[in-house]
Amino acid sequence: MLPCVAHLERKGIQMPKMKTNRGAAKRFDVTASGKVKRKKAFHSHILTKKSTKRKRGLRQGTYVAPQDVPTIKRMIPYK
Repeated sequence: MLPCVAHLERKGIQMPKMKTNRGAAKRFDVTASGKVKRKKAFHSHILTKKSTKRKRGLRQGTYVAPQDVPTIKRMIPYK
């Protein structure tokens, strides 16, 4: 039998818990300063037509744009 919500709240457990978006959790990391890191796109296939310089640049990670940070942080609340 599941415990009632009032019993859990007395114990200090808050309900309901937020669900993490698992796709976002695999794609983004949050730094200690609160910035959100991401990988660059277009580096998985059809690489023959892309220049070496372009592919080298795509290897580097980067940060998410400031406008998108609140949305992503809502998707990964416990990261």
